[in-house]
Amino acid sequence: MSIIQQKLHIAVFPWLAYGHILPFLEVSKFLVQMGHRVSYISTPKNISRLPKFPLELSPNLSFVVLSMPQVEGLPLGVESTADIPVHKVPYLKKAYDNLETPLADFLKTSRVDWIIHDFAPHWLPRIAAPMGISLVFFLIYSASTTAFYGPPDKLIGGHRQRSEEFTVTPEWIDYPSNIAFKLHEIVNLEQCMDQEANDFIRWGSAVQGCQVVTLRSCPEFEPDPLRLLPRLLQKPVVPIGLLPPLVTSAPSDEDDEDDTWKSLGKWLDGKNPKSVFYIALGTEVALSLSLSHELALGIEKSGLPFVWIIKNRPLVEGQMAQDILPPGFEDRVSDRGFVLRGWAPQMRILAHPSIGGFLTHCGWSSTIEALGLGLPLILFSGASSDLGLVARLLHGKRVGMEIERNEVDGSFTSEAVAKVIRVVMVEADGEPIRANASAMREICGNVELGRKYLTEFTRFLENYKPLTL
Repeated sequence: MSIIQQKLHIAVFPWLAYGHILPFLEVSKFLVQMGHRVSYISTPKNISRLPKFPLELSPNLSFVVLSMPQVEGLPLGVESTADIPVHKVPYLKKAYDNLETPLADFLKTSRVDWIIHDFAPHWLPRIAAPMGISLVFFLIYSASTTAFYGPPDKLIGGHRQRSEEFTVTPEWIDYPSNIAFKLHEIVNLEQCMDQEANDFIRWGSAVQGCQVVTLRSCPEFEPDPLRLLPRLLQKPVVPIGLLPPLVTSAPSDEDDEDDTWKSLGKWLDGKNPKSVFYIALGTEVALSLSLSHELALGIEKSGLPFVWIIKNRPLVEGQMAQDILPPGFEDRVSDRGFVLRGWAPQMRILAHPSIGGFLTHCGWSSTIEALGLGLPLILFSGASSDLGLVARLLHGKRVGMEIERNEVDGSFTSEAVAKVIRVVMVEADGEPIRANASAMREICGNVELGRKYLTEFTRFLENYKPLTL
C-alpha cells in the first residue's frame, strides 16, 4: 500500500450495463489498494452480480445499494441493459434518472471527496457542486470514440441533427481517421436514447460539469486522439490506461472446479495451437433470427474449428432468443465446433494455446482482453453504443478485419463471414493482421503499463486542489 497524505472517500456510480459496471469495479479495487475508501453505488441486482473481490479490500470497499425505481414502460425487475431489448433502454434511463434523490441523500451524509461517474447522470453536477464534491467523468470508451463525439457544446446543442451526419468523420478531427458510424449503427443507437435527455446531452453535460475526464486508453495505443482531447473537451484528460484484466484478474478455484470448463478445456486440449477461433457477441447484441442463421452458416462455411458462446438475449418483449442456430447446425459441425449456452470463462478460453482468433461484437473490454493475448480479431460490430467505432479503429490499426455489412440495414452474407474468418485465421493475406495483433500484447497486455496509468490517475485525485472563488 502506498503512503498517502490524505485518505480520500471516493464514490463510484456506473451506468446500468455490464460493460460499464465491471471497469468501474476494477478502478474501485485499485483505489482501495492505494489506501482510499470507495463507496460503489448501484442497484441490488447489479451489485449481487459483481464478481468476488479479495477479503483484504473489504474494509475500505463498501457497496451502497439504491433501490431500482419503477417507471412506466420498464418491465418489473429489470436493472440492466442485458435484461431488455434495445427499444426498452430509454425506460431504463428514465429509471436511472430517478436515482437522483436517493443518491443525493447518501452524499449529504457521507463526506465524499470525489464521485467517479458515467455518461448517464446529466443531473449529477447540480447536486454535487453545492456539496463541494469534485467529479470525474469516467469514459469506458476509447479515446477515438470520445474524439468522434466531439466538444460538449456541440453535443448539447445538437450540432449533428441527422443520422447521416454521424456517418462521416467530423471536422474537428485533425489527424487521419476512418472513425465514423455506419447508418444502421447510429439508427440503432438512437433507439436506445431517451428523447427528453438523449445520450449526446448526457455526455456533453457530464463533460461540462466535471473537474477531470478519464478514459480507458493510453498514448501508446491512441496517441492522436489523446493529444486532441484536452483542447476539444476543455478539461484535464488523465487516461486511466487500458485496464488489462490480468492486473487484478486470474483464474479462480471455482473455474477449475467448473464442469463446463473441464469439458471445454479438454476439447481445446485436443486441438492444434492457434487453430480454433472463439465467438462471443457479448450480453447485449441481439440479431434477428435470419441474421443469426446467416452468421452461423458463415461460421460453418469457414471450415475451421470454433468455440461459440451463445447468450440468451431478449429479442422483443416477452420473447427470448432460446436458440439462434439454424436446424441441424450442431450436428453438421460436431467434429469441429463446441457450442456453449450461457456463461463462460472468457479469459481462460482466450488464453488457451489452441485459440488463434476472436470473432467479437467489438466491445472495448473484450477486444482489449484479446489483444492483450495477441489474438487477431474478426470484427462483427454490434449495432449499439460505440461498437461500430471500435470496429473501424481496430480494422484501421490492422489488428483485425471487419465483416462487410450493408451500411443501411446491417445485413450481411454467410460468404462474407466465412471469407473474413479464413483471412484472419489461416490465409496468407491475413499474416500482417496476425503479426500486428501479436505485437499489441506489449501494450494491451502490459500489466506494469496498466498500473502506471492507474497510479497517475490516483495521484491526480490526491493532489487536486479545487478552485476557490
